[in-house]
Amino acid sequence: MNTVIVAIVGLAWLYFAYRWYARRIDQRIIQPDDTRPTPGTEVNDNRDYVPTRPLVLFGHHFSSIAGAGPIVGPILALALFGWLPALIWILVGSVFVGAVHDYTALMVSIRHRGVSIVEIAGTAISNTARWVLSAFVWFALVLVQAVFAVLCAQTLTEKPEIVIPTLGIVALAILFGAGVYKRILNFSVGTVLALGAMVALIFIGQRVPIEASYNFWLVVFIGYAFIAAILPVWVLLQPRDYLSVYILLAGMVLGFGGLFVFHPSFNAPALHAVSSTQGPIWPMLFIVVACGAASGFHCLVSSGTTAKQLNRESDGRKIAFGGMLTEGALAMLVVLIIGGALYWKEAPTAAVSGYVFQDLLGQSANIAFGTALGRVMGSLGIPIAIGTAFGVLMLNAFILTTLDTTVRLSRYIVQETAGQKVAFFRNPYVAAGLGLALAFYFCIGGNWKIIWPLFGASNQLVAALALMVVTAYFIAVKKPTLYTFIPAVFMVITTEAALIYQLFWIFLPDGKWVLSVVAIFLMLLGLMVTYEVFRKFRVAFGNGRRVARDVAPQA
Repeated sequence: MNTVIVAIVGLAWLYFAYRWYARRIDQRIIQPDDTRPTPGTEVNDNRDYVPTRPLVLFGHHFSSIAGAGPIVGPILALALFGWLPALIWILVGSVFVGAVHDYTALMVSIRHRGVSIVEIAGTAISNTARWVLSAFVWFALVLVQAVFAVLCAQTLTEKPEIVIPTLGIVALAILFGAGVYKRILNFSVGTVLALGAMVALIFIGQRVPIEASYNFWLVVFIGYAFIAAILPVWVLLQPRDYLSVYILLAGMVLGFGGLFVFHPSFNAPALHAVSSTQGPIWPMLFIVVACGAASGFHCLVSSGTTAKQLNRESDGRKIAFGGMLTEGALAMLVVLIIGGALYWKEAPTAAVSGYVFQDLLGQSANIAFGTALGRVMGSLGIPIAIGTAFGVLMLNAFILTTLDTTVRLSRYIVQETAGQKVAFFRNPYVAAGLGLALAFYFCIGGNWKIIWPLFGASNQLVAALALMVVTAYFIAVKKPTLYTFIPAVFMVITTEAALIYQLFWIFLPDGKWVLSVVAIFLMLLGLMVTYEVFRKFRVAFGNGRRVARDVAPQA
């Protein structure tokens, strides 16, 4: 099948879904009210709670949720199960699961003064669910910090030509943020100047590569993440993510444009019902794709940082629902260019021998994506070397945004939970440093590799439980629940099935006892929180007025 036909159908579907399904959820469940102050406008502490213009907040939100997930996940799904099931799950899941999950998590947080979904679990479900979720989510965020710090350090070590553009964006963001926030720089003029400087940095990086050791870059990124998580959001987080999103959007525009000119047919196989390494397509496909269709990390961003910066409620649909569908479009593009621009196992001629997917994937998913994007951009007259470097920079820029966002999110969780009991944990330096110290330990010892195979399942378990939390809230305030309850049940069953498969068919037969114990813990965690939710459901249906009265004052 020709990739262009699939691209047109997929983009049309995502646009239709935003116009139809997002509006339906708005009208039936969320009912945004711009006369009600948001947490950002009500608190406005000039540090974490800062009302932000929609375009800038979209940049922060999209940059944070994107990361490496919508690129690496679809590549692995295509390799394991074929391009067809990967595309179907991306296009269906991003609408009915991912976008619903992201948007409802954001708006429920808005109605709870901008606290995280973990804290909301204490009100909507039980205090037990709150503490269990907080410990689990905090540890998952620490693991992401370790892995993404490693990926950033490895990429700059292997690709010294992207050092200058990667670090240069940080400096540009600080100057841009200070200029706009202090009203000494026009927003539109500053955006044009910053984007021009970013393009110049890419060409400078090609001419002036900077080489350093892996350990050096690891320390740099750990230190950077700590500082970024402590600074007020307008100093670095907002402007850096806002500028970085233009890299991703430019990559998507050039990627789709090059695809339409190149118009390749799929070289990759359409379907593998069972992967030789990961098992059957259900449930394993649904924890491999993750961010491109649904991801638990997204609810932490929505209810962690985005909710504290939303200026008015009606902006929520554009930022959260629209952001997830944009990420779905990116994941679809990845499948199309990997499956069409690269050859599956061997090239037809020696002239294109550098475009074999299996060989490139053996180096890294980053290299495979950068090479595929470089080839389709080459059809637009852009030098392939520049296109490839741009693709690697595009991926690395969003790994960096996710890295520092996870540190800020883990800080919020410590302050909102342990900080309520012990004043020591309310200190932002302590709250941020605790997670980073453990992440650094995982990095230097390579210990993250031990439990990383379970991250996909744990991430999707967070998504399932977040959907359960918002469903419990909607029951309490007498809103329709099927829009969140059905995907919640699907994600719980799928994730539990994936954990069972990994435990009995992969971990135990291979003698991986640490992974086996963690898998059992995750299964029990999911069942425990699900039980707490259904217990709350019974109370709600049995005495709806009392439950609604308990939750409504925070709405």
